[in-house]
Amino acid sequence: MLRAMLQIAGTVVTLTVALFVSAGRLDWPMAWAFLLTFVAFSVLPFLVLSPSLIAERSALFKKGDRADALLAVAFALLLYPGTMVVCGLDRRFGWSPSLPNGVPVLALVLFAIGYGFVLWAMRVNPFFATGVRVQRERGHRVIDRGPYAWMRHPGYAGTMAAHLVLPVALGSLWGLVPAVVGSLLLAVRSVHEEQVLSQGLSGYQEYARRVPWRLVPGVW
Repeated sequence: MLRAMLQIAGTVVTLTVALFVSAGRLDWPMAWAFLLTFVAFSVLPFLVLSPSLIAERSALFKKGDRADALLAVAFALLLYPGTMVVCGLDRRFGWSPSLPNGVPVLALVLFAIGYGFVLWAMRVNPFFATGVRVQRERGHRVIDRGPYAWMRHPGYAGTMAAHLVLPVALGSLWGLVPAVVGSLLLAVRSVHEEQVLSQGLSGYQEYARRVPWRLVPGVW
């Protein structure tokens, strides 16, 4: 539990520094609003998830394969500090046009909804680990309830949706560049994860036939 708390604290500090150092100023209300939202969704898992899952997630890439770890680090750097730095520089130099009143606030609400969807996926899936692997020592089984009844990777879908609107919440259209690239890498990871689960997790191939959509029902 302590390790998970320290990881969250480190992430919050990293994002705060990335945002405000790149922006060169502290008077950025939407950045503070984003950080408060992020902190809230970082604390909520401690209230709704099992201690065993929190411990598993804090172990990061425990027993995962190297290719998956590199892919995960790449998309995480793009979606988190990468996007923050670009948005901060945009704030400093004014690269993007001003957005209509209310649009950043609406985008932040959508960001929160995306993270809420991720939290729901975590809640119903006790095997929602950070590394792609079959967790035999934890009795890994296929989860097909909640959002998993509609799509095979709701956690990825919620993360992608949240981070694709986050630059808008921060008033930066240029921030969409790292957000889009990071989301594409996350989509690639979903394909890799399915290969691992199809080969090693009993019942996953049948589940994939029953729930044909990876990330967007009716599309892909």
